[in-house]
Amino acid sequence: MTTPPAENPYEIDLDRNAANHQPLTPLTFLERTAKVFPEHVAIVHGSQRTSYAAFWRRARQLAGALAAHGIGKGDTVSVMLSNTPPMLEAHFAVPMTRAVLHSLNTRLDAAIVAFQLDHADCKVLIVDREFSAVVREALERTRVRPLVIDYDDPEYPDDAPYPKGARIGSTDYEAFVASGDPDHAWAMPDDEWDAIALNYTSGTTGNPKGVVYHHRGAALMAYANTIHAGMGRHAVYLWTLPMFHCNGWCFPWTLAIQAGTHVCLRWVRAAAIYEAIAEHGVTHLCGAPVVMSALVNAPPEARRAFPQTVTFNTAAAPPPEAVLSAMADAGFAVTHLYGLTETYGPAVVNEWHSDWDHLDRAGKATRKARQGVRYAALEDLTVMDPRTMRRVPDDGETIGEVMFRGNIVMKGYLKNRKASDEAFAGGWFHSGDLGVLHPDGYIQLKDRSKDIIISGGENISSIEVEDALYKHPAVAACGVVARADERWGETPVAYVELKPGSSASEAEIVAHCRSLLARFKCPRHVIFAEIPKTSTGKIQKFRLRDMARALD
Repeated sequence: MTTPPAENPYEIDLDRNAANHQPLTPLTFLERTAKVFPEHVAIVHGSQRTSYAAFWRRARQLAGALAAHGIGKGDTVSVMLSNTPPMLEAHFAVPMTRAVLHSLNTRLDAAIVAFQLDHADCKVLIVDREFSAVVREALERTRVRPLVIDYDDPEYPDDAPYPKGARIGSTDYEAFVASGDPDHAWAMPDDEWDAIALNYTSGTTGNPKGVVYHHRGAALMAYANTIHAGMGRHAVYLWTLPMFHCNGWCFPWTLAIQAGTHVCLRWVRAAAIYEAIAEHGVTHLCGAPVVMSALVNAPPEARRAFPQTVTFNTAAAPPPEAVLSAMADAGFAVTHLYGLTETYGPAVVNEWHSDWDHLDRAGKATRKARQGVRYAALEDLTVMDPRTMRRVPDDGETIGEVMFRGNIVMKGYLKNRKASDEAFAGGWFHSGDLGVLHPDGYIQLKDRSKDIIISGGENISSIEVEDALYKHPAVAACGVVARADERWGETPVAYVELKPGSSASEAEIVAHCRSLLARFKCPRHVIFAEIPKTSTGKIQKFRLRDMARALD
């Protein structure tokens, strides 16, 4: 006769209840800070200064107005806004009603905007007048008929490069907010798994996919940002990163943890960035390499001196050593990150070791070229063979697919079970990025699976060739893609954008590459052109591939 297993005493009469278990959500961060630091400046926008008490009151008021309009759980509130106070207010107010915030990329064309509004079943749409023309055209194409609210920014400059468009809504943003109850009894999520935000992928092939975030992931990402960006009490964050991009990497929620100050910035210009850093004591900002390039190449008259070292978080290809040195000379400390829309933005950080400071220039560059290790809020990160789902050897050479697992991975793709199942096959999120695993656990990207160039049976990493190109002092931006070749199958072709005032010939660029790479990896052709980029500064490889096909 077998003896039944003894009951686990730690599972007897120790149940979850309202006193000991609440859903994780970033909404409570703002509530706490508004009570602890009510008079501290939360938002700087032109001449406007908004305290945390006022920020909290306006968020509840906007939530009350949305709720009075019937917005609730399962509804989508879309916004077409720049980096302005209403965007920050929406990040808290919309989920306070248990609805989902959908931030539209402000660079999209009308057809894609219309697709997203319909796919998301948008109920309310808040539109900055800068973007009213494209939204008006989009609404002419949509099935949905949302309540449209105009935001007329009082800080919009008279000499703006983009004039305001016409009003297209049935009400004004300030009037709508004023209609809400500033003491609105906002709602916690029923479950931390509830959706908080919807972000669409770039959709370079077919329609974009809707990436759904949950409250738990948003809260954990906010904690992780605080740690990995080194954000202390009352940090000052400059909005050079679009808030529509992965919800601004979750920094709209992050700053409330440490009672930080948001400094709004509508247009990313070097002079405006330097002015904001000097005037407001900015401590942190994020952006693509194009922002770094703008800063280090700014003319003297656009620059301002500042005493503090500013943390600059960048999440794209590793910055060239020359750019890192120039950024350091200008007062910036660069932190290299990596992630995807599906991972709430960056979920990997190049954690720098102090003993690496003693390496020579080449040794430092080798360490900085690696994407890094997982965020504290990510449970696992590795490189696997996608066919066998086994980890590749940690030899720094064997290429596999970078995969993620943890609480800062999306819920899935909205209304797209097939794509979600493919992305989560084998219990891991498949990034589509190819990389290697080093012995110390750091990963390093080698390419997107579709960007590997196969020449004469040999794999060529376009990233490796681009790294070599960036070491040329005249190169501002570059992209390497495959070009069909009768003999080799494919050969690399390089598109190069030169720095203002610089010059270089095709022969000079090729010779430079041959000094750094095996001959077969070097570009057979170099084309000097403006490199197509996304609104967040990422190089659009798909457009370069189209350009390469047109060469034949």
